[in-house]
Amino acid sequence: MSITPNSIALNIILEQPPADLVYSLQKGAGAKYEPVQVQSSKGGNLEFDLVVEIKGNPGTHDLPDFRGPYVQGPVGGRFIYLDIGSYAGGGGWSGRLKIPLTGVTWQQINLGTELHTAVPGTGKNGLPNCATVKSFVGWKAK
Repeated sequence: MSITPNSIALNIILEQPPADLVYSLQKGAGAKYEPVQVQSSKGGNLEFDLVVEIKGNPGTHDLPDFRGPYVQGPVGGRFIYLDIGSYAGGGGWSGRLKIPLTGVTWQQINLGTELHTAVPGTGKNGLPNCATVKSFVGWKAK
């Protein structure tokens, strides 16, 4: 991963997802996506690292925007996908978990070269957490 002045590293911890499923970071969109950093869950935490480009600047934009092969969604609603099961190249259960890129400030960008978040891997029903992360704690500068 190469960090440039116009990029930032992201670290995502997926906390205790259900065992015996495959998880990955989604690179690309639509039918041309690629599962990367593919990992099999044994019930412990999984970790994903990526770099995204920063769009805009504090002089002209209230909040940073992001782009790159891992960034999905419209301006103001950007997110990262974690793929689950068959979407991640494994079998069985299929789903995606949206990790929001909203709420990141220029101050956080200026504090360091990495932002970190942790999200629950299991929903209240005991199945893999999917759709948009509920009660998202946000990103913290590392």
